[in-house]
Amino acid sequence: MNRREFLKTGAGGVAMALTGCATGAKDDGIRNVRAEPSELQARKRAALEAAEELGPTMTNVDVRRRREIPGKRAAFYLDDVMFLFVDLVRENPKSCWDHFLLRAFKDAHEKYGITAQFNVFYRNDFFYGARGAEFTLKNVPAKWRDEFQAAKDWFRFGFHSYAEFPDYPWINASYDDVKFTWEAIAREVERFAGPGMFARAVTPHWGPMSKEGCVALRDCGAKAIWCSAGKRYKYTGDRTVLPYGHGMRIENQRKPETAMYWRPGGGDDISVSACGYNHLLPEQVKITRGTYNWLHDRDTGCNFMTFGCGAPCLNLYRLEDIPARMSQVIGNEFLIHATHEEYWFKHYFAYQPDSREKLFASFKATYEAGYKYFFIEDKIDW
Repeated sequence: MNRREFLKTGAGGVAMALTGCATGAKDDGIRNVRAEPSELQARKRAALEAAEELGPTMTNVDVRRRREIPGKRAAFYLDDVMFLFVDLVRENPKSCWDHFLLRAFKDAHEKYGITAQFNVFYRNDFFYGARGAEFTLKNVPAKWRDEFQAAKDWFRFGFHSYAEFPDYPWINASYDDVKFTWEAIAREVERFAGPGMFARAVTPHWGPMSKEGCVALRDCGAKAIWCSAGKRYKYTGDRTVLPYGHGMRIENQRKPETAMYWRPGGGDDISVSACGYNHLLPEQVKITRGTYNWLHDRDTGCNFMTFGCGAPCLNLYRLEDIPARMSQVIGNEFLIHATHEEYWFKHYFAYQPDSREKLFASFKATYEAGYKYFFIEDKIDW
């Protein structure tokens, strides 16, 4: 869920991982490009499991399901979107589809019938320069509004965060912070892209969201909220259990629901992660994973489900492994796959020049398996 997932590894480590040298693993195996040695992973897991295991955050739920099953469906989203807007303003193309990122998705829609949700930041970050941090969605002109409107049956923008940093921005968020950010993003999206262009399924930046933040999302119109998944463990105060800086994020204005869990599939370097209210225990995961089911939480009035179904986050895998990774989830009645914007851009230190090819490889797999695309929120029909 984050733009800085590679920072701990560093550019050199990224290059080694991408060429199969990070862990000494054989190149013919499917593996995460940030895979860590098994010994290190075992130490991390042991440290986590030494903490007190906690119960579920949601204890008053209804299991719900789409009334009409429209065959096998898939959805796709792109997280951390901001470089696109900076480019559009700087380059000022006649058509928004002239930008290489938007062109890739338009080509994929025309070839495979895909839908896409771009989850956006409200402003750029100081991490990329003080002047760059002045850039916000207010800078995006409305000159491409008609083009966006013409595409709204398959393309939308969605809520992610106010800015890229800090990590885990919503882990202990107030109701007002979430509502303020949603309204700021939605207001600008409607201005430059027109009505009906704002998605109602939410993947919070880094994932975890506080309980009152979830209520704020509901009040703003969110229909579905992403959930982390796995056993929950009490945070012990030992910051060394978590990646650098993440312990301090847990501690700052800490909410009672804030805890830790084992995060598979997000990169081994963040395998021990923080979790918030939007978290499902393993038995709850089984209800929603890869299906048309979701959990309606009576305490918050929110609809929760795992957006993950085992499909790859494309920037975490080598191009040659994408078809095999997709084959592992083909057969689910509903699958979601995703990637992150930054790996498409040459100036990003962990740039992946084959990002377009990875995208098309994943879409080809779903298309050939007979999946039709819709938006994540379309799963919720009552």
